[in-house]
Amino acid sequence: MASLRRTGETGTGSLRRTLTFRDLIVYGLLFIAPMAPVGIFGTLQAKSHGAIAVVYAVATLAMAFTAYSYALMVQVAPQAGSVYTYARVGLGEGAGFVAGWMAMLDYLLIPAVAYLFSGIALHALVPSVHQWVWTALAVGVTTLLNLWGVRVAARVGFAVLVMEIAVLVVFVVAAGYALIAHGAQRSWTAPFTGEGAFSTGAVLSAVSVAVLSYLGFDAIASFAEESAGGARRVARAVLTCLVVAGVLFAVQTYLAALLAPMPAAELAADPGRQGDAFYVTADAAAGEWLQKLVAASKAVGAAFAALAGQAAAGRLLFAMGRDRRLPGAMSKVDAGSGVPRRALLGAAAVTLVAAVWAARRDDGLDQLSSIVNVGALTAFGLLHASVIGWFRIREGAEESSVPRHVVVPLLGLAVVVAVIVAASPTAQIVGGVWMAVGLVVLAVQYGARARAGGGAE
Repeated sequence: MASLRRTGETGTGSLRRTLTFRDLIVYGLLFIAPMAPVGIFGTLQAKSHGAIAVVYAVATLAMAFTAYSYALMVQVAPQAGSVYTYARVGLGEGAGFVAGWMAMLDYLLIPAVAYLFSGIALHALVPSVHQWVWTALAVGVTTLLNLWGVRVAARVGFAVLVMEIAVLVVFVVAAGYALIAHGAQRSWTAPFTGEGAFSTGAVLSAVSVAVLSYLGFDAIASFAEESAGGARRVARAVLTCLVVAGVLFAVQTYLAALLAPMPAAELAADPGRQGDAFYVTADAAAGEWLQKLVAASKAVGAAFAALAGQAAAGRLLFAMGRDRRLPGAMSKVDAGSGVPRRALLGAAAVTLVAAVWAARRDDGLDQLSSIVNVGALTAFGLLHASVIGWFRIREGAEESSVPRHVVVPLLGLAVVVAVIVAASPTAQIVGGVWMAVGLVVLAVQYGARARAGGGAE
């Protein structure tokens, strides 16, 4: 704790290169969460008519386009800030600010949702303590870990990640035993072919929801300035994290689909039973002990997913502060821990307010969940555009590079647009308003520079 007591700060741009390849994978998988499908399993089963294994296979492929664009751009601009930095170098200052502004909405609110998940789960285990208290406690503990230093947070996060994967292994073993002892509830091919006639439209509708399970793998790129192995290692970590998550998601949902006591048609007819469908399946497969084990793992895992998200948000605020797109105080680095302390505290404050507000409302989870994704998806769209902007326009790539530098990002952009179109009207409105505010802020900044004689950059 000595490093927490050292409050001196260095200048800007002095993040320490201490993260290993394993640390990067830990942060990415923590943010995603190995059992991320647990909460939306029932929804995806209902939407896809039971073809959930195909849903996650397609979703992984769809997000691979975005992962590939990240892997390209992190080598062009190996700096903190992630998509903000990439859009800035590929498309210019204005586009960079918009990308950072939209990503900020995602990075500040996804941790709030994760903290709320943790608070809800802990309140279920200890009902005498209100869920907003658990939520605030989770924010406090993980913020202290982030302030302590990126290496300490990574070590603790690794322990939590091992626990989550261990619980997933227990579920897989229990599910396998149940299948051998009692058989499957439906055909072994049903998770691929669906229950009844296969519907491409139904699968694509479910994919638009499933891709949201992957939000967070991009946070790895935010630690580019703290990677001990350079930009190539960060790029490899982004792609590796996506592949590992895709395999984990496909395996657990395939087994759950075989054992689920409720067919997809019944889940579709009764949306109220979709949220706990995975827990009901765990109970049916092995008993209440497995249901509670999965719930407890989800509670702890959600808090540490928020830890990784908060750390990524701090790096985004740090990068934008360093470029004077946000107050310069955000760019200060703590001399003891080597982390952007003020940026982390700023991110934690916003997240705490949003999470506690939602925890005190009956509809808080729905309100937060409906708006967290549009910011990230808009930023992803600008990421793909930045690949084209940098390699085809600024660098003048050879014709042989066209598939990599034009076709791949265009496919990724098409996926992003499709998901945004499928988003809820509330999410679209909030995303539009947030972007409008960002454009006003950008216009004010340009106006101030022009009056100061610097002109627009």
